[in-house]
Amino acid sequence: MALFKKAENQMAYLKAGIMGFAGSGKTYTAALMAEGIHKRIKSRKPVYFLDTETGSDFLVPMFKKWKIDLLVSKSRAFKDLLEAVKEAEKDSALLIIDSISHFWKEIMDSYQKAHNRKRLLFQDWMPIKGQWARFTDAYLNSQVHIIMNGRAGFEYDYFTDESGAKQLEKTGTKMKVETEMGYEPSLLVEMVKERVGDPNKRTIEGQLWNHTAYVLKDRTSMLEGKKFINPMFEDFKPHFDFLNIGGTHVGVDTSKDSTHLFEKDSDENFYEMRKQKTILMEEIQGDLVSAFPGQSAADKKIKADLIDIAFATRSWTKLEEYSIQRLKEGRQKIKEAIPDIKAGIAQ
Repeated sequence: MALFKKAENQMAYLKAGIMGFAGSGKTYTAALMAEGIHKRIKSRKPVYFLDTETGSDFLVPMFKKWKIDLLVSKSRAFKDLLEAVKEAEKDSALLIIDSISHFWKEIMDSYQKAHNRKRLLFQDWMPIKGQWARFTDAYLNSQVHIIMNGRAGFEYDYFTDESGAKQLEKTGTKMKVETEMGYEPSLLVEMVKERVGDPNKRTIEGQLWNHTAYVLKDRTSMLEGKKFINPMFEDFKPHFDFLNIGGTHVGVDTSKDSTHLFEKDSDENFYEMRKQKTILMEEIQGDLVSAFPGQSAADKKIKADLIDIAFATRSWTKLEEYSIQRLKEGRQKIKEAIPDIKAGIAQ
């Protein structure tokens, strides 16, 4: 079966991420986005809200006004995050996760508790990230629109000042979650609380600050780098319009893996194959030395002749290029030829 096929748009569901510091407008913007999507797809299903910060309580009047059922689960347990995606995919039109950062903290805390750790060690990250990858796969491949909110954190880096001393400085912001998760959303927005500046912009009268959306990433390229003051669904609509709504959704094919490459008996396990070749070559050498232990010119010629008979080469290095099956067949030829050669010498 061919690995490649003709490209088509298989992104049928929104996978959005909204990050920001406290009070930046993440929850409110997610709600507006959800309402716009719900109406656009003419859904009668409820919106699911996985709430770690009680923000859903303050959205109840809005969803009642919009006549959209809002179903809420208040939990920070990672196992509930996985279950939420399954339930939303089955019974909902859209899932809001607010905030994903709490689930990342909870899975680390749970690991430390289960292993009686006061702090995480280097070897602990692999099992934690392995568990987290289950959510990443579900997020990308689920048949449901997902808006994932996350707390923002500062990124730091070292710079050398004029005196040659290293200084730690802020270089930007990132979502406080597992390192790779911030790259997964197709639409990533940073919300920032800013003092009111231009009165001609979309500003509520008497308001001291705006909730400003900066589009950090948009895989459609239509919105990337844009800035929206007090954003509405219409601002993000170009990204949503690009989606193949109603079509087949394929995020990443997780049905296949490379386990076969590491199985002991796999003919695709490079290291195991190399090990088996080394063993076979040592056994071939052992067969020759056992039959003809001498170091005389005659004995050396006999051994070289046997290699040539079995493998059509006198180069030991050349044998390393042969397959395991070819080495096994050659070894059998050598073992069968040895008695006849010994008999000929005895005569």
